[in-house]
Amino acid sequence: MPANRPIIITIDGPAGTGKSTVARMLAAQLGLDFLDTGAMYRAAAAIMIEKEYTKDQVGELVSEVIGADLHFDWSQDPPTILAWDTPIDHRIRSQEVTDAVSFVATLSELRQHLVRKQRIIFAQHPHLVTEGRDQGSVVFPDAAIKFYLDADPEIRARRRIDQLGLDPATMSLETMCERIIERDRIDSSRDDGPLVCPDDAIRIDTSGLGIEAVVDLMAKHTLARVVDLPEIDS
Repeated sequence: MPANRPIIITIDGPAGTGKSTVARMLAAQLGLDFLDTGAMYRAAAAIMIEKEYTKDQVGELVSEVIGADLHFDWSQDPPTILAWDTPIDHRIRSQEVTDAVSFVATLSELRQHLVRKQRIIFAQHPHLVTEGRDQGSVVFPDAAIKFYLDADPEIRARRRIDQLGLDPATMSLETMCERIIERDRIDSSRDDGPLVCPDDAIRIDTSGLGIEAVVDLMAKHTLARVVDLPEIDS
């Protein structure tokens, strides 16, 4: 990838479409940095749980998250998210956090804070693959390379059960599918940063594709477009 051009690749889509995995692999394949914005919202949800804030204590939660100074350790692969300069990765993938993150993601003041942080990250890392639910639509609307991943809800439910390492005996496919669909509804209907497919995004249905096939397809699209990106002023 050309070092003299800023490159940001946005990857949006609902839960269970493989965004984090393909974003990390695509970044590695193209020699770019990887930003998992979902980890930022999950970290905020973990803070809400750890500090025992209720849903009525929005102001207190936002202040706590701002004070935690969520940021990444870029020396790690993938980058480790820190709160109060302490790694919090081990906490953010629990089912408890998964259940709370939909609410946290609806908080306008918190979203504004994290969007500012994400834009600062791009200023510091101008060769970036970033994934989430509003990256191409809100955070980086001018990105020249945008993807939107989707998949059948049942397939996404299976992937999420595997990702979280859940016991099928305690978390049925039907229940997870219902949670996935409800998460889609919440994400798509919130006022700030709703989940949408940007008009200029390349849409990929990952239902019948392996991870490597998705990454290869995205890499081909990226390399076809990168020649048209403007150079960085010297």
